[in-house]
Amino acid sequence: MEITEFAPDIKDKLALVDFSAPWCGPCRQMAPVISRLTEKYKNRAAIVEINIDSQPAVATHYMVQSIPTLILFDHGREVTRFVGVQSTETLEKNLDDVLTKKI
Repeated sequence: MEITEFAPDIKDKLALVDFSAPWCGPCRQMAPVISRLTEKYKNRAAIVEINIDSQPAVATHYMVQSIPTLILFDHGREVTRFVGVQSTETLEKNLDDVLTKKI
């Protein structure tokens, strides 16, 4: 199962995929960060949210063992992943680095 199977619109772009669940406190803590990133990068990167309860096969395929897990993909290829609560600055730096091809 490739990333493009559950999010076909991201195969040709940068994407940050947020694996989370509604009952997860740290995931809810990340919600405002994800919202800000979605707005800031709307024309440059896809921000995709995956509910591990409704899409467990996707989470299993990407070996998500703890949530929140955020995986950064560039044209369908995993670049890096983050586990746990992350700052806006950390995620922006990594998105910007891929956009400017520093990673």
